[in-house]
Amino acid sequence: MLPWLSSPTPFFPSTEQALASPNGLLAAGGELTPAWLVEAYRKGIFPWYSDDDPILWWSPDPRMVLLPAQFKLRRSLAKRLRHGGFSVTLDQHFLAVLDACAAPRRGEPGTWITAEMRHAYHTLHTLGIAHSIEVHQAGNLVGGLYGLAMGPVFFGESMFSRVPDGSKIALAHLAYAMQSHGGQLIDCQMHTPHLASLGATTVARRTFINYLEQWLPEKTFCLPSTPDQTPVVPASPWLNALPNAIEAR
Repeated sequence: MLPWLSSPTPFFPSTEQALASPNGLLAAGGELTPAWLVEAYRKGIFPWYSDDDPILWWSPDPRMVLLPAQFKLRRSLAKRLRHGGFSVTLDQHFLAVLDACAAPRRGEPGTWITAEMRHAYHTLHTLGIAHSIEVHQAGNLVGGLYGLAMGPVFFGESMFSRVPDGSKIALAHLAYAMQSHGGQLIDCQMHTPHLASLGATTVARRTFINYLEQWLPEKTFCLPSTPDQTPVVPASPWLNALPNAIEAR
């Protein structure tokens, strides 16, 4: 039976208890407060559900990750970066990126970024934990991504493109900023051919958890002991290298 989370403070079962089918489903219930979300991500867990479901928590096996040094800058993308007239910003249009990621996509009936999720990640943004990378062309927002930054780890949540390679440009800036300034890992959650083409690979869940235990030790967090307290996460100095990561190379 799937565990139901109802404690007043965040508590998750071991990720080893996650189901094999559907892959990675771990628990239901809990809350989408900053404390619950920070506790989840640092343990390799993330929420994913639709409007008609309770909050569902996942930790798939295998896990897709991108080590920044393994990002593949294809020749066509390098050319687009040099000559496409793009500019990149950090945290200037977080809600616009979130809404673009939530917009219905071709062949998909809806979105997993519910109103509740939108509010939760915007709250994390106001706390300096969630961040957006925005790609502009001719004054228009044409691509981007968002996720959570904790120390040397970036937990990617979603990306979007309105022009060819719009999201790839955002990811390239993220990867090079992390590579040059101490970032270690980009969590991509689930395998996609798009991410694989950019150098992401799948690793066993245990390997992923080991990465988190190495790079996000518990002592670097200040976690709430009561529901009304705000979590404090380890700083991510590599954020300061954005948005000029490519130009600095």
